[in-house]
Amino acid sequence: MSDDSLVHLVDGSLYVFRAWHSMPDEFHDHEGEPVNAVHGFTRFLCELLERSRAEHIAVAFDASLTTSFRNTIYPTYKANRDLPPPHLVRQFGLCREISAALGLTVLNDHQYEADDLIGSALWGLRSHGFRGVIVSADKDFGQLLGEHDEQWDFAKNVRWGPSGVFDKLGVHPHQVADYLALCGDAVDNIPGVPGIGAKTAAALLAHFGSLDNLLDRIDEVPYLRIRGAAACAVRLREHAEQALLCRRLTRIALDIAVAETADALSRRQGEAATIDELCERLRFGPLTRSRLRALM
Repeated sequence: MSDDSLVHLVDGSLYVFRAWHSMPDEFHDHEGEPVNAVHGFTRFLCELLERSRAEHIAVAFDASLTTSFRNTIYPTYKANRDLPPPHLVRQFGLCREISAALGLTVLNDHQYEADDLIGSALWGLRSHGFRGVIVSADKDFGQLLGEHDEQWDFAKNVRWGPSGVFDKLGVHPHQVADYLALCGDAVDNIPGVPGIGAKTAAALLAHFGSLDNLLDRIDEVPYLRIRGAAACAVRLREHAEQALLCRRLTRIALDIAVAETADALSRRQGEAATIDELCERLRFGPLTRSRLRALM
């Protein structure tokens, strides 16, 4: 497949948070407000565009930290996370402005997370012959990778396809949501099934193929050659409904109307006047300004 059929889908929130944690607090805009995350994110975005020369690209942000449909299903979803402070919320808005001014599609929704927006965009464009590069280190995205797709951990410059998901987790892409439903995901406060860890979850799915098959055939579990098989069967019986609930949380939504046409995520001409105004407002240095202008 040619680069014409390639779409880059960027987990924008991940790189904003990384910039916020890694950049010193010495960056301020013309009003004296902190913009360290904006500076770091802009540098990342420049490097990504310079290296990828992406013609189809979208940057997805999380605006649903407490309003996601998953919070309706499970109110304590991500309750272990602190909400970003107001000055970081403000910087998220500025990062969206930078992305849009560079001609990139910005995906942002109060009901769906960045994962859902990226998943739906990939599913929509796949029907038009596109393959995807998901720019993120998040393991959840493994469930989206088809035969020709890749995930790119940009900071480490490591890429992997479907086989890389198996190397990392011990399950295939179509099993990732079931795997996380079984062993849980502490990052998102998803409990999983108590007592079932990552290795046991992978072993169960290797044998049964899916969570549904596993729950239908629990009587077989005590006879498996896995450590604590009998106790595992008891836990599965006790927490079967919880496992199914967790899968509703771990499964990425694919049905949002994000990319319904082949040119939906085509990169547009950048807005030079807007970029210049942002450079002044954010007090970007000459190197960042020249990089942004070169990407117009």
